[in-house]
Amino acid sequence: MPLNEIRKILSQNAWFASLPESLADTLLEKGKVKVLHDQQILHQKNDLADGFYCVVSGRIRISNFTVEGKELVLTWIQPGNWFGEISMIDGQPRTHDAHAEETTILLKIPKSVFEQLFIAHHQWSQHIMRLLCLRVRATFSLIDETGCLSLKGQLCKRLSLMHQGLEEQQSKNMEITISQDALAQLIHSSRQTVNKVLQGLQTDKVIALRYGKIVILDRNALETLTQI
Repeated sequence: MPLNEIRKILSQNAWFASLPESLADTLLEKGKVKVLHDQQILHQKNDLADGFYCVVSGRIRISNFTVEGKELVLTWIQPGNWFGEISMIDGQPRTHDAHAEETTILLKIPKSVFEQLFIAHHQWSQHIMRLLCLRVRATFSLIDETGCLSLKGQLCKRLSLMHQGLEEQQSKNMEITISQDALAQLIHSSRQTVNKVLQGLQTDKVIALRYGKIVILDRNALETLTQI
């Protein structure tokens, strides 16, 4: 994929778009394109970190497994969004498994480049700190969801977070690539129940349903529904 196309995709993300031009150029120039096939493992829990990643196309499933072998999905990372910075900063192993959900193209910032950026670009620390803060806020939001929200509220919260990509996507209307089965797994419900809620949201023109995709039409209405 040409570099200008990768830049266009990455620039849809508010965090990347906020970087100084010289820093953004360095990420693009030093980054390595990595292609994963459907269900291919990027890394497993407890692996040592070797890179900071952005999804260029496709999507990445972030999950853990119970002792009984049941997969617990945290989220799906959509194009334009970055992940993997935590283990790069604290030097600890990966906290989750990461699998490609389909053929997926990543931009990988190798560990050596990631570390050199702290020296070569004094603003890198500030921008990485902002990314971490966004991640913490999203985590707090998910904790609130568990105990306080109705099923509809939980579903809207998940859609809202994926619309943000956890990192404030700039696009007004965004297609989220996710199946209803996957959404049901996220909120520990049935596909039939999720479908009923989604149909209601479509009737209210909050979302539009496409094959394997959900389009957010009214972000403000969706945000309001995350409080119920």
